[in-house]
Amino acid sequence: MNEKLLKKEYLKKISQLQKFNLAYYDKSAPLVADSEYDKLKKDIINFERKYDFLKSPNSPSLIVGFKPSKNFKKKRHRVQMLSLSNAFNKEDLINFEKRIINYLDKKNDFKIEYSAEPKIDGISASLIYKKGKFITGLSRGDGKQGEDITENLKTINDIPQNILDKDFPEEIDIRGEVFIKNSDFKKLSNKFANPRNAASGSLRQKDPNETKKIPLKFIAYTFGFQRNLQIKSQTEFLKNLNKWGFKINPLNKKIESINNLLENYKSLEKKRNNLDFDIDGIVYKVNDFELQKRLGNVANAPRWAIAHKFSANIGVSKILNIEIQIGRTGALTPVAKIKPINIGGVVVSNATLHNEDEIKRKDIRVGDIATIERAGDVIPHITSIEIQRREKNSKKFIFPTKCPSCGSSTIKDFNLVTKKNDAVRRCSSEGFECEKISKEKIKHFVSKEAFNIEGFGKKIVENFWNLRLIKFPQDVFKLDYNKIKNLDGWGNQSVANLKYSIDLRKKISLERFIYALGIRHIGLENAKLISKHLKNIKKFLELSKINIINDLLNIDGIGETQIKSIKNFFTNKTNLNVVYELDEILSIEDNKEFEKNGPLRNKTFMLTGKLEGISRAEAKSLIEQKSGSIISNVSKKLDYLIVGEKPTKRKVDTANEIGVKVLNQNDLLKMLNKRG
Repeated sequence: MNEKLLKKEYLKKISQLQKFNLAYYDKSAPLVADSEYDKLKKDIINFERKYDFLKSPNSPSLIVGFKPSKNFKKKRHRVQMLSLSNAFNKEDLINFEKRIINYLDKKNDFKIEYSAEPKIDGISASLIYKKGKFITGLSRGDGKQGEDITENLKTINDIPQNILDKDFPEEIDIRGEVFIKNSDFKKLSNKFANPRNAASGSLRQKDPNETKKIPLKFIAYTFGFQRNLQIKSQTEFLKNLNKWGFKINPLNKKIESINNLLENYKSLEKKRNNLDFDIDGIVYKVNDFELQKRLGNVANAPRWAIAHKFSANIGVSKILNIEIQIGRTGALTPVAKIKPINIGGVVVSNATLHNEDEIKRKDIRVGDIATIERAGDVIPHITSIEIQRREKNSKKFIFPTKCPSCGSSTIKDFNLVTKKNDAVRRCSSEGFECEKISKEKIKHFVSKEAFNIEGFGKKIVENFWNLRLIKFPQDVFKLDYNKIKNLDGWGNQSVANLKYSIDLRKKISLERFIYALGIRHIGLENAKLISKHLKNIKKFLELSKINIINDLLNIDGIGETQIKSIKNFFTNKTNLNVVYELDEILSIEDNKEFEKNGPLRNKTFMLTGKLEGISRAEAKSLIEQKSGSIISNVSKKLDYLIVGEKPTKRKVDTANEIGVKVLNQNDLLKMLNKRG
């Protein structure tokens, strides 16, 4: 390739990078995944290294970020906010350390101590303090000057306004990341594509009162300008940040050697999807400030730090089709069928589109090029589409007004709380008239929290449904086992095992029976409340009488929405027939009163893995009978994680990390048998 063509290709990449920078830093609406952006930067820098005549003032080797927005006053950083070089594998880290050792003129056995800090995916900010008082807050901008967003930053509770500690420097620029917790973002997801966009958009509000409404957080990790800072290392600085009232990342570590850095990297990458904030890698900094000073910077990045990026959890693919799935409550969920791509080591071919409103808001169409995000166990979803790459003959997607399964009208319920129509469109048929709903109801009926029939999973429900062996929940207990024996994959022993599992579940508690029916808005907790109030199945069956149903309003936690749903359920003749037939077949136990002051009172539990000789649902019930509480997440609110066979490793790792007691099944049984 001649010089002219090389220059043309190089400038094309520079132009593309500027376009991405504008969208990312100024518009808070990234056009591509981080992995694609990082690759483009790397390509440009490799071009420059290979060909000396290629150099642009807009090169990523010379600039950081993007010029400040015109909506805010510009102010120069007293010390430039630098960018970081990236590492993607062990070789990159080895080369990084070699460059440090060579620059310092040390021998190969010279030990370097690093501060390893998880890299939060948020918005960088620099806070200027004078005599302990927060004076000015700036965005990164282009690294040399940023936007004055002081008033917006003052609304963040994590940022101290006045610091009285005697050790606090006379002047210092504290730097860190503004972000939004994933749990808080759930309430904002209809306005922003992801937590980072939400944080960026909130900091760019012209009215600080609007920013105040957003639950922004701040984690501090470094400094720019400083006067009278008497600290010798990064880890010591982090400890002082905590002492001065700043939040720091709880996962920061001091580490020696590349192998140990890699072990920590692997451990954090496994945990990242359980964290309540997004991290996209780990930043390694030479811990000694004196060595940092000697190493200095190269262009716009420090020689003494590097960002080790995690595998991408975002990818770009084409939408091949949009299909409508129907759940057990009749909810119509649109699913994008995409050209299969590898995201974070997992091949993804489906992405949820949530609901009709989401499709309209993002104007998602078949044939679009879309950015797909996958985080942990969360179902992959589409964050944005590339309108500029849309085909000319593209047509808007029209959401069905008739149920694709049974032809009933689809409706949006009026929400009594929000006083608006729900975003979700539903099939209007009640009971088991709709085949898709009926099939999903049976899957729910046999599930773990309901009847918990071992060996009767979703695939078997699908297979038995297609063979017309089941149509209603009661059919599960009336199976023709002779027919099943002749099916592919089944034999005498597997049929005997299935029959044993089903017979075992003919005795069930009232609360789990109510939950298993799959009545809309009646989850396990509501089923417990209703069971406790009604006491027995006879009273539950009487709910078909309207005046009895209204009596449920006396239950604390049961509202008009739940009452309306129960009325709809019992006014359907098919539903009534299902309940009465099940009552004839099953032994439904009266509600048991749990001890109020049992030996496990004020203690919280979570179970993971398979228990021996007892289901997890039964174990949970036994814990609650002894006044214990069950929670669904490993957090500091958890007292005990009960571990069975083949537990979820990340749950155990997180429990050990935060100091939660990890017990086995025998330990639990001892606690259950202990007298209060």
